[in-house]
Amino acid sequence: MVKIKENAITASEFISIWNAVEWGGDLGIERIEMALKNSICTFGIYIDETIIGMGRLLGDGAMSFYLKDFAILPEFQKNGYGTELLIYILKYIKTKTLYGGSLELISSKGREEFYQKFGFEIRPSEYDGAGMFLHIPAENND
Repeated sequence: MVKIKENAITASEFISIWNAVEWGGDLGIERIEMALKNSICTFGIYIDETIIGMGRLLGDGAMSFYLKDFAILPEFQKNGYGTELLIYILKYIKTKTLYGGSLELISSKGREEFYQKFGFEIRPSEYDGAGMFLHIPAENND
């Protein structure tokens, strides 16, 4: 039985999915616990009690939202689970905003078409500039 749970993802589940989709990097359990705690909401999609995918929602909780770490385990991809999870997240956002808002994300390379089916536009577009990204390394604490 497929079930979506809010704010139930553990740091170890998060790291397991992160590694399975080969996003790379050493995350550190404390860092992930803090990230999960500081998210507006986390979403896990489970078959029985086994997590098969996740998404993390960031933002101001009223008009601007950002979808981060949206992934489905490779062996469960292309079976509708990502669609089910994204529809759930979109409905969640609609219940939280009075006048509408925006949801932004950075797609994994080659996955843009999945999000376009839901109305996401690729940037740059006729009206918007390019989406941008900056990695900020930690300061050296010597």
